[in-house]
Amino acid sequence: MKIHQLSAADAIASLNSNPQGLSSIEAQRRLGEFGLHRVEEVAGESILLRFLKEFTHFFALILWLAAGLAFLAEWSDRGQGMAKVGYAILAVIVVSGLFSFWQEFRVERTLAALRELLPQQVDVLREGKAVRLLADRLVPGDIVLLEQGNNIPADCRLVEAFGVRVNDATVTGESLSKIRTAGPSAKEEIIHAENILLAGTSMVSGEAQAVVFATGMHSEFGKIAHLTQTGREAVSPLREQITYLSRLIGILAVAIGLIFFAISRILGVPFWEDFIFAIGIIVAMVPEGLLPTLTLALVLATQRMAKRHVLIRYLPSVETLGSTTVICTDKTGTLTQNRMTVRRVWLGAGLECPPNPGAGQEAAALYRPFFMAASLCHDLREGDQQGRKVLLGDPMEIALVETAERFLSALPACKKLDEIPFDVSRMRLSTVHATPEGPMLFCKGAPEMVIPLCDRILDDGEMRSFDSDLRAKVRQAQEAMAGQGLRVIAMSYRPLDDHWQRAEVEENLIFAGLAGLEDPPRPEVPEALRKCREAGIAVIMVTGDHPFTAKAIAREIGLIRSDDPLVITGDELRALTDTQLRLALDTPEIIFARVGADQKRRIVEALKRKGHVVAATGDGVNDAPALKSAHIGIAMGITGTDVAKEAADMVLLDDNFASIVNAVEEGRAVFSNIRKFLTYILTHNVPELIPYLVFSLFSVPLALTPIQILSIDMGTDSLTALGLGVEKPDPRMMQRPPRSQHQRLFDWPLALRAYLFLGAIEGAI
Repeated sequence: MKIHQLSAADAIASLNSNPQGLSSIEAQRRLGEFGLHRVEEVAGESILLRFLKEFTHFFALILWLAAGLAFLAEWSDRGQGMAKVGYAILAVIVVSGLFSFWQEFRVERTLAALRELLPQQVDVLREGKAVRLLADRLVPGDIVLLEQGNNIPADCRLVEAFGVRVNDATVTGESLSKIRTAGPSAKEEIIHAENILLAGTSMVSGEAQAVVFATGMHSEFGKIAHLTQTGREAVSPLREQITYLSRLIGILAVAIGLIFFAISRILGVPFWEDFIFAIGIIVAMVPEGLLPTLTLALVLATQRMAKRHVLIRYLPSVETLGSTTVICTDKTGTLTQNRMTVRRVWLGAGLECPPNPGAGQEAAALYRPFFMAASLCHDLREGDQQGRKVLLGDPMEIALVETAERFLSALPACKKLDEIPFDVSRMRLSTVHATPEGPMLFCKGAPEMVIPLCDRILDDGEMRSFDSDLRAKVRQAQEAMAGQGLRVIAMSYRPLDDHWQRAEVEENLIFAGLAGLEDPPRPEVPEALRKCREAGIAVIMVTGDHPFTAKAIAREIGLIRSDDPLVITGDELRALTDTQLRLALDTPEIIFARVGADQKRRIVEALKRKGHVVAATGDGVNDAPALKSAHIGIAMGITGTDVAKEAADMVLLDDNFASIVNAVEEGRAVFSNIRKFLTYILTHNVPELIPYLVFSLFSVPLALTPIQILSIDMGTDSLTALGLGVEKPDPRMMQRPPRSQHQRLFDWPLALRAYLFLGAIEGAI
């Protein structure tokens, strides 16, 4: 059986451990066997190899060839000055290569990733004593001691749990905290088991002991990290375009050089003179300043985008975003604010109260027990944040307390006398408090677990019998809230006498009302989605949250507008073949809910195979593989994990989905500007080539030497072209569909305009 399906004692025994923890000798032996508890980097290309690649792309190879020929010409016929040409070409190669490598190296070191989510120290039982160790010293079989606020250091199986709830959004993508217990689980997949704590998540409340069963790259966190590092990184459209352009111009330059070398030989030009002439043609035809100019233009674009709250980590992604046709976006923290808020309040037998005190002061007086339950029935603790007191714990409970405080002008101190904790079987929390009216029980939880305990209902300040008609009315209100994607919490209470017994307090309760909570959408998102539609960009929600929640949020922000959008859950996606998935993606409105890390990447890959240029947004560890696989990965800068940022090409500094629209606009402008300065640079090839043609055909002195051509290309051409690279976007840019993937930077209209029209005019002048 799997470890989560065993009892706590059997789980410990299966790891050859015991409830008092491992001995120091055994722990040291296991450390030698399993290694340090770290997320290891997958071996990739060495830094030397990546450095050498900057000097071996096609443009560079052409220039290496030209430099070699120049040195050969100098060796064969000294005094012609060809050595200077060779050195000048080498200088061009070195400057361009060093600049490109430095950009890549600096970007790679901007964010150091995967280890930061794991705690640095952890309390562990060793030989029955609690000791504090560095987290990387953990081994399978260790018993760790955890409490509220701790990050989970490794994959653990709970052996003791008291009111434990965890926030595992960084791994599963779900925004709501989850209850965890120590009993055996019937779930098949370990990631969904109620007794499992995953590395990289955090404890929202409670205390626990847990046995470590997976460390390092064997943990779920490590598997995601491995998936992120080994996932195929999409080649950006800009890189493909530059590669195509480099090869085309390089082949064209060599071909023209050989043709005129042959013509000059026929006309009787001496061999070495002809040879120098051919080298000059190659140098004239290859736009040496193109790559440095392109890099500088992209750097300037990143600076503009930084002012619009977008940090670019990978230069070609500037242009890639402009050609995006589909954005796969997470929900929690991306489309929503990643914080719980009370959206609806249903009091007693049917009074719907706005979740703000402006119109509800009378209701607050009539239904004071409801707001007292929201304010007192919790297990939050006070903390200090930048010199001010804040509540720490479950975001849902914090939202309820904040709402109650807005309604209750003055709540007297009510000491907590007892607590019956929340657990998975009860689905409710009860607390007993000393109030001015005497001992009072407050109970909150899932409506289906709280309402059956109630035999009375608070209605307009008076007690009434909770008959079947009123129960049906409350149930309808609950279903309406759930249909809107809200998490519904029922509130109840009961006055106690001085001789109350703990075993009997959760009986004959008084129903007070319902609270509907949600993670609210960002206010800027609907307008951003409208602009995406105008720009011809499809947006698909891919989330780990519940389908009802995802659908409700999507409808609220305008992502879906039809009555029956297609909603595919992770289980349903798992049953689809690749062909079925690709056909499903043709649906105009589609949402993916309850999906895992590998499934997010599968969706991205399917869209890429359909010919889309895919951008994927996210903030959690679980989003990293999809971010890496997409043409452009977009991470959240505030709520995003370091893992997501490391995998992404760009980071939204304000976590605002609307900033993506601004970035798309800048990206489209970059492509347009690149075509402008490409036209400018290629136009100059013609007047640089004409002196060689005149020299060859009419035996006149050579007007431009190869060194002068290099000076023009690397000096005046590049600086002037940058002016074209910083032009502002056309105001109508975002009202056009994405450009066709078949449209190239260098196409026939651009070639004819540069070489035969503008080049001819400039050459003649």
